[in-house]
Amino acid sequence: MLIGGHLMDNENYREIYKVLNTSQDKYVYFILTASVAAIGFTITQTKTLSLSLTQIPLGLSLICWGLSFWFGCRNREYYNSTLYSNGELIKVQTGQNPRVGNDPRLIQAATEGMMKALNHNSDKINLYGSLQMRMFLTGAIFYIIWHVIEMYLRS
Repeated sequence: MLIGGHLMDNENYREIYKVLNTSQDKYVYFILTASVAAIGFTITQTKTLSLSLTQIPLGLSLICWGLSFWFGCRNREYYNSTLYSNGELIKVQTGQNPRVGNDPRLIQAATEGMMKALNHNSDKINLYGSLQMRMFLTGAIFYIIWHVIEMYLRS
């Protein structure tokens, strides 16, 4: 692999890959934590309020943050499944899978099937990661709308 005009060895590539994975993990977990914190904050800020139609945006923000959390959890489920599948793919490709063995035809067929599943999982990881962030931000927008309405009504 070429990076900046220099050939990069496998060890450097693995290190960059590990750093990228760690960064992605932290990002997903940060949004998970922020969603839960936003839900908790909203509940504590509204525990003395009675229900009214002006709180519809607030309810929508809570729904969005709940969905953000759920999408983040789904992202992690697909991510973990993909890691496991990658390990199994390595076993298949190196002839270490007892059901496939060293038969080149079986290795090829298993590899193709596993690659299809890995690509599907990768698409799901990207989809759920994107939806996680979108729902988090949409929840924040609904919360701000609710807050502005409340400020207007108090003035």
